[in-house]
Amino acid sequence: MNLRDLRYLTAVAEHKHFGRAAEACFVSQPTLSTQLKKLEETLGVTLIERTNRQVMLSPAGEQIVAQAERVLREVNTLTAMAEQFRDPMGGDFRLGIIPTVAPYLLPKILGPLKKAFPNLRLQLHEGQTAQITRMLKQGDLDAVLLALPLQEENVCEEPLFDEPFLFAAAKSHPKAKQKSVTLDDLEDEVVLLLEDGHCLRDQALDVCNTHKAVESANFRGTSLETVRQMVAAGAGITLMPQLASQQRGGSVKYLPFRGPFRGKAPHRTVGLCWRNTSTRKALLEEMAKVLKSAADEELEVA
Repeated sequence: MNLRDLRYLTAVAEHKHFGRAAEACFVSQPTLSTQLKKLEETLGVTLIERTNRQVMLSPAGEQIVAQAERVLREVNTLTAMAEQFRDPMGGDFRLGIIPTVAPYLLPKILGPLKKAFPNLRLQLHEGQTAQITRMLKQGDLDAVLLALPLQEENVCEEPLFDEPFLFAAAKSHPKAKQKSVTLDDLEDEVVLLLEDGHCLRDQALDVCNTHKAVESANFRGTSLETVRQMVAAGAGITLMPQLASQQRGGSVKYLPFRGPFRGKAPHRTVGLCWRNTSTRKALLEEMAKVLKSAADEELEVA
């Protein structure tokens, strides 16, 4: 038995699919299956129930996966502790980031992070909130960059910036000639949103439901870029985060919301989160300052 096999096992438990688990572990499916068979032979129990349609953990498998996750968390903590003693501001650092932030913020922050932490080896993982939060709690990520609040037990949240939502419509849309819109302008508009699992969907849906907009029954996007193209084609409007709207041009018009508002204008808060037991608290706090400064500068330019 080795740590690699425990990682294969927890990947199968997460993905419920040998192919996807193998892909996540960067190995071939036959290799992963063979190693898990050897693990079962070593332990003398069946860990995985295999059928033609699905992969399920056996009762023993569920308990052993839970223990394997604890073991891997402790190993990750040990490795991070050693890294901290060698170089508190360097070493490997695994950062998770949600897809609606990654392509727009990463190009703006990688330079400042490299300058501030020249010895830091940044490893990036893009995934939806539920996935990267689970990886954070399991110790597979050191921090995550996502929309707040997360409200997970034993997780620290550091707000970085508030990102306004803009009204995005095709340039042929009647409201595209305006310089700004009000929340009342959302009434009866067909709104294009992301599929379930994206926190941005829930945030935009809250705004739309409050102001009598109608979600499109025929479309749910897998990415903001897909949503943008559908908006350009005149299929509806959307609420676009400001950083994503900087890819201007084409057939989409972006309009700010003007008040008065009951509270704040439509926006999301993006923050950095880490386990409150992390041994790299000093690095994380300094990283948050660098990220906040870089993001603030970018939003001011926009």
